[in-house]
Amino acid sequence: MDVFIAIVQILDSTIRLSVPLLLACLAGLFSERSGIFDIGLEGKMLVGAFAGAAAASVFHSAFIGLGMAILISVAFAMVHGFASITHRGNQIVSGVAINFIAAGSTIILGQAWFQQGGRTPALQPGERFDAIVWPGADAVRDVPVIGPIYAELISGHSLLVYLAFLMVPFTWWVLFRTRFGLRLRAVGENPAAVDTAGISVAWLRYRALICTGILTGVAGAYLSMVQNGGFVKDMTAGKGYIALAALIFAKWKPVNAMFACLLFGFLDAAAIRLQGSPLPIIGKVPVQFMQALPYILTVILLAGFIGKAIPPRAGGVPYVKER
Repeated sequence: MDVFIAIVQILDSTIRLSVPLLLACLAGLFSERSGIFDIGLEGKMLVGAFAGAAAASVFHSAFIGLGMAILISVAFAMVHGFASITHRGNQIVSGVAINFIAAGSTIILGQAWFQQGGRTPALQPGERFDAIVWPGADAVRDVPVIGPIYAELISGHSLLVYLAFLMVPFTWWVLFRTRFGLRLRAVGENPAAVDTAGISVAWLRYRALICTGILTGVAGAYLSMVQNGGFVKDMTAGKGYIALAALIFAKWKPVNAMFACLLFGFLDAAAIRLQGSPLPIIGKVPVQFMQALPYILTVILLAGFIGKAIPPRAGGVPYVKER
């Protein structure tokens, strides 16, 4: 039974750690399906995390913080769109620039506003999203097998966790069952054909980036208002890049993206749990190696286990309207 409880706890950590990856991965799915490569997922998550924690601390409301996180993240997404869609700039360079701007501006503004070394004040109850306990969770907690699964895995997560996993079927429905999704996928494959049909390529791509900004804003808010209870310097810690890796691993499909993010979340959860614990045969492994393990396995998985991943054909190529 102790082994079962340990497995449930690791799976619970897997869910919590995979949420920001999943939201960022779905965000990248919208932008890349429209033909816009978005290296700036990391930066948009970071500004979302800062804006959410700062607004929640000032206005004492978690929902105001969430709204501000989405607003600022969408604003950064529009900057990326202005550079790469309107002015047809290099999408990779624009995304990297957003990451640098986000990393520097959050520290500068955090220090200027709160004088805590770039951090925001610790969020109090009401300023962050607390866990939602489902009916009967406490009553069945001690029931073998069913109790831990219901009380730990299903119950006890914040609103943003449930929202993240609900976004998977919603994203699938939008992309594959709506007119907007059909046009979005078409503009990522053949923008000239979409333009010939009288549909604005630029406006479609801007709308895709708005979706990206909304989801990265929620991902950032989760980091600072659920997982951490405040903003700290560079708290995204490469999650935007891992989300891009998960998107490639999932071959730009929403359901596959969920399982890829759960896999990376599991690797992270297992690494945290195994830190400082001796492993069979190997013995005690340095903490630094365990911290690097998820990233090492990410490279290994992408290099050898996904086969050929074919991105949208028009991805990364600015569209020039034919005259």
